[in-house]
Amino acid sequence: MREIVLDTETTGLDPSDGHRLVEIGGIELYNCIPTGQVFHRYIDPQRDIPESAYEVHGLSREFLAGKPLFEHIAEEFLAFVGDAKLVIHNAEFDMSFLNSELQRAGRPAIGTDRAVDTLTLARRRHPGLPNSLDALCARYGIDNSRRTKHGALLDAEILAEVYAELNGGRQAALLLAAGDIRVERPEIIVVRQRLQPLEPRVTPDEMSSHARFVELLGKNALWLSYIHGAPQQSADWRKTA
Repeated sequence: MREIVLDTETTGLDPSDGHRLVEIGGIELYNCIPTGQVFHRYIDPQRDIPESAYEVHGLSREFLAGKPLFEHIAEEFLAFVGDAKLVIHNAEFDMSFLNSELQRAGRPAIGTDRAVDTLTLARRRHPGLPNSLDALCARYGIDNSRRTKHGALLDAEILAEVYAELNGGRQAALLLAAGDIRVERPEIIVVRQRLQPLEPRVTPDEMSSHARFVELLGKNALWLSYIHGAPQQSADWRKTA
């Protein structure tokens, strides 16, 4: 299942008061595994940045001047999210800004039924406890030391780890594997080899008995194709036969 972990930064708290998006960050997941595909854009809000907002994300009017308008990245954004579910912490906030910008750009709104709100998931799992993104990182032992300021892409990366925990833990999502898992298309299955092969459970006597049994099956036996695909193992078996 394809999902997009999404976060935004804005000039304020309510788009109905004229506040706008200034940054969008998204990470593609396939079956809860990050694929390496991301979407990240800064946006010119065409308005001032209140000091209270600047203190949160550190994006100044000077920095954002000349960045693309949302209407210029709308098509690219919609193509990236496609019909995937959107995993968002406090989804109502981000969805209201996204749909306000889409409306300005003459694009259809994204249905709220497509949003997976991790704040709601966390409240169900940890009722009565703090469930901010920072609180969840502390609870699950997720390193968020880089988060000195809010940033859409960084917060999306952290939220992807939190989402994995809310779905049963990082091991279930294969996030404990060394290195990043990167796929270009969802249909690709990533296979990792063990650094240290497991010790064989089959004894030499059992391998010898099996080799003698396979020889009785004749030259067209399917087992011979398998053995020939593993020449070292085949040689070992024949030495013990």
